[in-house]
Amino acid sequence: MILVTGGCGFIGSAFVLRWLQGQDEPILNLDLLTYAGHPGNLAPVAGDPRYLFVRGDIGDLPLVSELLARHRPRAILNFAAESHVDRSIAAPQAFVETNVVGTVKLLQAAHAYWQALTGDEAQRFRFLHVSTDEVYGTLSAQDPPFRETDAYEPNSPYSASKAASDHFVRAWHHTYGLPVVTTNCSNNYGPRQFPEKLVPLMIHNALKGLPLPVYGDGQQVRDWLHVDDHCAGLRAVLDRGRVGETYNIGGRSERTNMQVVHAICNALDELVPRAGGGKYAELITHVKDRPGHDRRYAIDDGKIAGELGWAPALAFEDGMRQTIRWYLDHQDWVESVTSGAYRHWVEQNYGGRARAA
Repeated sequence: MILVTGGCGFIGSAFVLRWLQGQDEPILNLDLLTYAGHPGNLAPVAGDPRYLFVRGDIGDLPLVSELLARHRPRAILNFAAESHVDRSIAAPQAFVETNVVGTVKLLQAAHAYWQALTGDEAQRFRFLHVSTDEVYGTLSAQDPPFRETDAYEPNSPYSASKAASDHFVRAWHHTYGLPVVTTNCSNNYGPRQFPEKLVPLMIHNALKGLPLPVYGDGQQVRDWLHVDDHCAGLRAVLDRGRVGETYNIGGRSERTNMQVVHAICNALDELVPRAGGGKYAELITHVKDRPGHDRRYAIDDGKIAGELGWAPALAFEDGMRQTIRWYLDHQDWVESVTSGAYRHWVEQNYGGRARAA
């Protein structure tokens, strides 16, 4: 068995679904079900005897210790995190509690559990920590992509909290010997992503005929990674990654935010033309940029490609089209997550931002 934390979130649920499609090894999912953790993400496996869900907090040391002792997983994959930069700017404390304090308590439980293992069980055990490229800071247009040896220079409360968690994971390996591996991924997109992030927000607003808010000039560059490619990379790291190492996982698809938004608009123009005519791009509205907005992220994935033989399989255009079709075909899911609390957040975050000059 393996244990995943935060398995009802966007990336975690994609990993659980892919895992159960590929083998019979059971999977235990510990998730607190905060606003972005949606049980419906895992409805296809809800009755599967290989899948077990426990609602709980990674910071609940007695609960995590009891689950480890009872189920004896061979690995822990830590997806649990607060992950939205805008929310971290508005309320940073929650990011410290989950991403830093929660990770430290999870490490404590994992270390105590691992120390009690013997023989092959102890040799096989892994703690895989899922992190982000944002810990490296920002790049200029001329800078080479991030490598695993680059210094950490986080610029938002979110990325600072993830950087801190990465450092604690490293410390638990070097101080206590815990067999850890860390991954730092680029911007994920795909089905079941909570619609506060760029791609699902644009799809949702476009279909509702609402403004498509783009920060500043929209020329911020991100490397776009389909969530299924990310999950395949995580599986490679879990199976073959070297203990104590970090692996960057990227999509090889650098795009500006405006390029992404126009790609979404062009696909929607073809798939669901606007009633009464017009183009979805007419809804694009430039709004005041968020504080400390990093200009460019890019990933050098040479290490995971060379050591583990992983490479992204989906081209950006194909992956984005598949993603848009999923949202069009699952409007019931969208309606279930865009509750009053979600609408309040969108209004709070974007409603007060003046249009950019």
